[in-house]
Amino acid sequence: MGKLYRSEDKVIAGVCAGLAENFGFDVKVMRIIFAVCLFLGGSAAVLYIILWVLMPEKKNDKSYAERMRERIEREG
Repeated sequence: MGKLYRSEDKVIAGVCAGLAENFGFDVKVMRIIFAVCLFLGGSAAVLYIILWVLMPEKKNDKSYAERMRERIEREG
C-alpha cells in the first residue's frame, strides 16, 4: 500500500479508481460500494468530496488543498 492518488481512470474525479488501485480492488466494486453508501445514507458523498480535495492526482502529486495553500502563501 502506497500513497493514495486519484486515478486518471476516472468517471468524476478518480477517487474510487484511486482507492481501488491502492487497495487492490476492482474499480467497479469500489464504485458500487460508494453508490450503495450514497443511497443508504449519503455519507459517501461527503467522504468523496473530502477525498477529492485531499487526494493528489498522480500526474500532479499535489492535492487541491495543497495547491490552494501554496497559492495563498504566494499571494498573501
